[in-house]
Amino acid sequence: MDPLLRPLIRQFAGVVLASLVPVVLTAFLCVPFILGGHPGDERLVDAGSSQHMS
Repeated sequence: MDPLLRPLIRQFAGVVLASLVPVVLTAFLCVPFILGGHPGDERLVDAGSSQHMS
């Protein structure tokens, strides 16, 4: 490998990882918290909130 490419690839990988970490943390921590569970989990339906009163 060309010696000039090694720092470029290392810097590029660092930027990619630095930008993916917040996205992954948001997706796997905040979204389940807002939904009240993981998207694939079954939830108990609350009788009071399952009907729309209009």
